[in-house]
Amino acid sequence: MTKMLHGPGGFPVHRRDLLRGASALGAAVALPGFACRAFAATVEELTANAKKWIDTEFQPSTLTKDQQMKEMEFFIKAAEPFRGMDINVVSETLTTHEYESKTLARAFSEITGINLKHDLLQEGDVIEKLQTQMQSGQNIYDAFVNDSDLIGTHFRYGDAVPLSDYMGGEGKDVTLPTLDVDDFMGKSFTTGPDGKLYQIPDQQFANLYWFRYDWFTDPKLQEQFKAAYGYDLGVPVNWSAYEDIADFFTNKVKEINGVRVWGHMDYGKKDPSLGWRFTDAWLSMAGAGDKGIPNGLPVDEWGIRVEGCRPAGSSVTRGGDTNGPAAVYALTKYIEWLKKYAPPEAAGMTFSEAGPVPGQGNIAQQIFWYSAFTADLTKPGLPVVNEDGTPKWRMAPSPHGPYWEEGMKLGYQDCGSWTLMKSTPPDRRKAAWLYGQFCICKSTTLKKLQVGLTPIRDSDIRSKAMDEMAPKLGGLVEFYRSPARVAWTPTGTNVPDYPRLAQLWWQNVAEAVTGEVTPQQAMDNLAKQQDQVLARLERAGNLGDCGPKLNEEKDAKEWFDAPGAPKPKLENEKEKGQTVAYDSLLQAWKEGKVR
Repeated sequence: MTKMLHGPGGFPVHRRDLLRGASALGAAVALPGFACRAFAATVEELTANAKKWIDTEFQPSTLTKDQQMKEMEFFIKAAEPFRGMDINVVSETLTTHEYESKTLARAFSEITGINLKHDLLQEGDVIEKLQTQMQSGQNIYDAFVNDSDLIGTHFRYGDAVPLSDYMGGEGKDVTLPTLDVDDFMGKSFTTGPDGKLYQIPDQQFANLYWFRYDWFTDPKLQEQFKAAYGYDLGVPVNWSAYEDIADFFTNKVKEINGVRVWGHMDYGKKDPSLGWRFTDAWLSMAGAGDKGIPNGLPVDEWGIRVEGCRPAGSSVTRGGDTNGPAAVYALTKYIEWLKKYAPPEAAGMTFSEAGPVPGQGNIAQQIFWYSAFTADLTKPGLPVVNEDGTPKWRMAPSPHGPYWEEGMKLGYQDCGSWTLMKSTPPDRRKAAWLYGQFCICKSTTLKKLQVGLTPIRDSDIRSKAMDEMAPKLGGLVEFYRSPARVAWTPTGTNVPDYPRLAQLWWQNVAEAVTGEVTPQQAMDNLAKQQDQVLARLERAGNLGDCGPKLNEEKDAKEWFDAPGAPKPKLENEKEKGQTVAYDSLLQAWKEGKVR
């Protein structure tokens, strides 16, 4: 998801920049440009190069080597008009993209004869380049790996090439016959309301529940928990159970092996990273918005209502849910848990500072945890890793709040995706599209998955190779094989201009965390500010038939009395805690059930 927010001096910063420890000032720091210059070569030499790469790097694969060779032969033939051309693409500095930049770009150049340079920038700078290209019409990059959170922006502004049109039309001669679009797990995330595919996934990771499996299965702790709360210690299904477990470890267990333990981990510093803590589906986890996958309709997880495809408002008085009871409940619980159950220093941490803390061994569970941390939390020698390399922890589906209903999204999933721009000259666009497909074709994606742990293909996640890796990945493979995975989705098409709207969140949430305003006041202010941005976009009138058109304000009760979101305040927001045994959950997944 594209978290382009703004730090000191107005520079854009991004969640994953902080994840990787990049400067929060957002200066355009690129890793060394991996320019892969292909020297003149015959078809025979290019074919020999392809065979070498298949034998030495592109293993394992769900394809046989003969099938891989057929894909490589397609790339060699399709690239013939573009040999010797210098092509430039860009993505953020994620491990998966580093592998592409350092390894796959070189392989592509040696196999096709196209000189490929794959830049790695902080995500905020990637989006800045993208916006500059959109606004100026100048071709800065020939292709972008750009998070699907901008799907609402792309399909409205009309600057991105609809890939479904391109693959069947202008780009048909450079589209891999075995690309198999239906194999991509995130295809629905990159599809606009018009049914067209605007982007195609390159990497994915989800925001899940993390917990200490070894503690949760300890008979003494299980007995103690049941005596205190009346039900079994297990993976929490709802927020009430999460809260009980947080209280249990923080206030009743207190210490394990002489170490002070906490029942919750989070972060709360006034910082841009506080924004995505909420825009990454926290409100929908509580139950804000409507039913509908990948995003609620007509009201989504940001609380934005659309009428048809036109954003109509965020405030409850306009039919939105950004300041509705479920949203206020979500913010209230976030603050309460942070102060009552997390380590005292958590409130002063940013996302990047809080990320490694569970690996230190004193956190029992974390409700909001990105699977991108999997590699970091499986390193040998950590207190949360066994001597045989298996983790002492597991990941599982996120619990939901009392306003949540079956059929709603349950969490966030990042989906960095290849995006082609209309401002790119047609021949350069074709050459770049070949490289994008090279990075996501079945010949290369399984090995890329093993390196970056960001699965995009159903066939890869179900492969024998991932069977073998699964025990050391804490539930990553099992989650992505389960039907539950569809309830974790990126920001959707209701958000018409992600960069403008996203930056409003952290400033308003921070005021509630510090106690300057109440949770209700914070969400009222946020909803009002979002509506002001939507109104400006409506007045500008340049987003076509799907641009914002705000509803007139009316009494909130009229909206509460109508079906769906916004929902009125519940009399009892503390429902009975419900848990499920993790091993039972795994078995349900194997049987094709959600839980």
